[in-house]
Amino acid sequence: MYIIEVLSRIFQESGFAALLEDPRYLIMIMIACLLLYLGIAKKYEPLLMIPIAFGVLLANLPRTGITEGLIHYLSLGVEYGIYPSLVFLGTGAMTDFGPLIASPSSLLMGAGAQFGIFTAFLMALALGFDPKVAAAIGVIGGADGPTAILTASKLAMEYLPAIAIAAYSYMALIPMIQPPLMRLMTTEKERKVVMKQTRTVSKAERILFPIIVTIFVVLLIPDTCPLVGMLMFGNLLKETGLTDRLSDTAQNALTNIVIIFLGISVGAKAVATTFITVRTIEIIILGLIAFSFSTIGGLMLGKLMYRATGGKVNPLIGSAGVSAVPMAARVSQMEGQKANPANYLLMHAMGPNVAGVIGSAVAAGFMLKIFGG
Repeated sequence: MYIIEVLSRIFQESGFAALLEDPRYLIMIMIACLLLYLGIAKKYEPLLMIPIAFGVLLANLPRTGITEGLIHYLSLGVEYGIYPSLVFLGTGAMTDFGPLIASPSSLLMGAGAQFGIFTAFLMALALGFDPKVAAAIGVIGGADGPTAILTASKLAMEYLPAIAIAAYSYMALIPMIQPPLMRLMTTEKERKVVMKQTRTVSKAERILFPIIVTIFVVLLIPDTCPLVGMLMFGNLLKETGLTDRLSDTAQNALTNIVIIFLGISVGAKAVATTFITVRTIEIIILGLIAFSFSTIGGLMLGKLMYRATGGKVNPLIGSAGVSAVPMAARVSQMEGQKANPANYLLMHAMGPNVAGVIGSAVAAGFMLKIFGG
């Protein structure tokens, strides 16, 4: 009898008993396993999908107390906006702004691809979301995970897991979401356009660019400083040629460490008791709408550039204005080659692509300026 009582007590205090008491935890465990499948088997953004998924798994194994210990302290980097800014530092060190400098008109397509942010913002307001939460939801349309996380941490902490998971999921699904929209919005003739090689960008231009952008953008919208400042600082480390060790650390060791902490922290906030709600489903749907309209906005600006230049710009590169670097540019390249095997759009698409990184940071800074007070 004593052994049975002990075994019964062990079971009652175990996580298995808690799963029976609240099946929502089991649902979240299944969601975590699905995200792990997408990251491992389908290779959808594995560097972030796998840590986020495992964070979801850890947070929804009942009675561990991990969210009050280790995860709580790791999450401070999310709450104070540290991790997203450091990710931007690494992104800047890995980014070549040469295509944007060579073709400044790319900024227009990068700006056009922020259309989905404001579309989703208005739709979220119509659904009854608080303006701050609506602003954070809209930023999903920028297709920039760190920017979405930073904005949510300042404006909608309770919805941060849903916003982050939506942002990274749609970034990973770019090769599936964008091509149908690209074919819908452009004609075969437009997709076949072969673009000329851009001019060579001097070293002086590459060094001056991050300095000038930082001064201008941060003075214009001070709330962009954490993201734009770190992005441009990382790029400056790369372009000077004098700080290779720092650039290498920012690109590799530092970014890898931060991504681990960021992914685990964000995933661990997706706890069953607060994540499984109608609002979460609405955020996931609004995120898809935001991303789709951002793609459409970039393509519309691409078509405008096509007409303004007399058919010299392939409008497909406009879809790369979302800031998922370099995946969106690769999708433009693939669609261009399907229409014309002689087409090589990758470097041209990188202009709008890196412009989109700046654009999404500016849009997020604008939202923080308006709603963060």
